[in-house]
Amino acid sequence: MTETLKNVLQSLFVTRYEQFRKHLRLRLGSDDLAGDALHETYLRVEKMNPEGAIKYPSAYLFRIALNVAEDQRRGNARILGAAEIDELYDLADELADPARTVDGRSQINALENALAELPWRRRSIVIAARVEEMPHAEIARRFNVSPRTVEKELRAGLEHCCHRLGREFVQRYGPGAGRSDAGKAHEQEQDHE
Repeated sequence: MTETLKNVLQSLFVTRYEQFRKHLRLRLGSDDLAGDALHETYLRVEKMNPEGAIKYPSAYLFRIALNVAEDQRRGNARILGAAEIDELYDLADELADPARTVDGRSQINALENALAELPWRRRSIVIAARVEEMPHAEIARRFNVSPRTVEKELRAGLEHCCHRLGREFVQRYGPGAGRSDAGKAHEQEQDHE
């Protein structure tokens, strides 16, 4: 950029500053954002050295200001506010509770023990379905069994693990989904009466 072109842009920037600020304020919805973008725009013009002519210097400056505002918006989107940082610290404090950590480890050990008590295929199906999140059809192909067998093995394995962990088994899918074993037993008792 020739020194004269740079001078023209700087002069145009100064003389039309209020007009640029007004248009940016309307576009960005904030006078502060418009002011910040214009300040950075001026600094960028100071550092510029591109070759060639600029056909519409006013539009060129405004485009730079819009690009600066977008860059600032993106940068600010990645910055957490003080309240958000405090929330993360509070969450970390909650999760770091030693009693909670010990309880979690204890439950993991109990689950590992319950899984170890299962027959090999049933354990493998439970792990494939719940840990690897593999679809039942794919599990059936892997073990050369029907999808119905996968469902039965999965249910039996989950019921066993729930029993060993002292939890109630609640079916998540299929007929009776959302009901616990206790709720099903109660329904069956009413059906037989």
